[in-house]
Amino acid sequence: MKKRGQWYLILFCFLYIAGFSRITERPVFAETNTASEGANAASGGGVDVSAVSAVLIEGSTGEILYEKDKDKELVPASITKIMTLTLIFEALDSKKISLDDSVTVSEYAASMGGSQVFLEPNETQTVNDMIKCISIASANDAATAMAEKIAGSEEAFVKKMNEKAKSLGMEHTQFKNCTGLDDDITSGHFSSAYDVALMSRELITKHPEISKYSTVWMDKITHKTKKGESEFGLTNTNKLVRFYDGITGLKTGSTSKAKYCLSATARRNDMDLIAVVMAASDHKKRFSEAQALLDYGFANCSIYKDPDIAGALEEVPVQGGTKTTAKTAPKMAFSHTFTSETDPDLITKKITYAENIKAPLEQGAVVGTVEYFYDNNSIGSIEIVAAEPVGEAGFTDYFMDALRKLFHKM
Repeated sequence: MKKRGQWYLILFCFLYIAGFSRITERPVFAETNTASEGANAASGGGVDVSAVSAVLIEGSTGEILYEKDKDKELVPASITKIMTLTLIFEALDSKKISLDDSVTVSEYAASMGGSQVFLEPNETQTVNDMIKCISIASANDAATAMAEKIAGSEEAFVKKMNEKAKSLGMEHTQFKNCTGLDDDITSGHFSSAYDVALMSRELITKHPEISKYSTVWMDKITHKTKKGESEFGLTNTNKLVRFYDGITGLKTGSTSKAKYCLSATARRNDMDLIAVVMAASDHKKRFSEAQALLDYGFANCSIYKDPDIAGALEEVPVQGGTKTTAKTAPKMAFSHTFTSETDPDLITKKITYAENIKAPLEQGAVVGTVEYFYDNNSIGSIEIVAAEPVGEAGFTDYFMDALRKLFHKM
């Protein structure tokens, strides 16, 4: 009789679950900030910038530390090639090309004027040497050859450049070529100091290996043509690489209409700074004013990064899932740039998890936020995401769970 009663109880559980099982919905969360909003632009203290436009930002946060007409649309000249290099390194990351691949120079690429390394039609160079030519000597012929290698034509490559610019939030930029040779703003090739800083940030933070090229003072390539082999010397157009402490790059540009432009990047004490100067009156000014901006940033700013956030997170309960909890992780690292002396003991954080999280839960779904404070004032936040997927429980899952609970009690 006792065994018969147990089976009646199991049957009752079966009927109960079948009658009350339901379909659960995935949770919807409001968007939260994934990085600090950025401090107000600093006045720059004693920095005196005579260039038409300039900006200083910190790389990991993107925070603006100094600005002067940062959104003014100007002729960018060869700092255009920062975007060209970004797409080249993306192609390397995706394995579309490799550093050892051969690049054949077309008649069109060889015809590029301005800064060049005098590549000849049908000459071949490796991708590695082409990057050297672009980064060190600002070679227009090499840039065009690489654009054709990656996209099939310069026109198709420029389309990719503009798509990438849009994705980075570059609202005051339009590219017409991959070199910056078209220096007439009426033709539609333009950018701004802030937009140049944004694409510089993308290049140095996502592809730090660019510094292996952009910080080289002198190098050479070997021309291999029907006439034989000959060496060609490369000299960096960025004079800061010779003496500035922590320099990581990045790119110069100058034409009669653009005047003198520079995106200078440097790293010290775990902080990346990007100084962009556009339309300086002469080549000495662009270097001295970019250096002054970098000096100001390193002297007055510090970076805070939370090294322990992953260990502070807990699993979150999940309703109606094949598992009752899900592991969590920060969506991104948190960093904040302080523009004055700070006390690390005044930095606190508040972790908040979403309520009533329901299955199915996808890996990467937002399940909470971490907000950071300095002296009780918010300095930014990041999202917490599910570190693993949790499927929606079905009838069998509910039934087996009921059985486990029943026999556990027995």
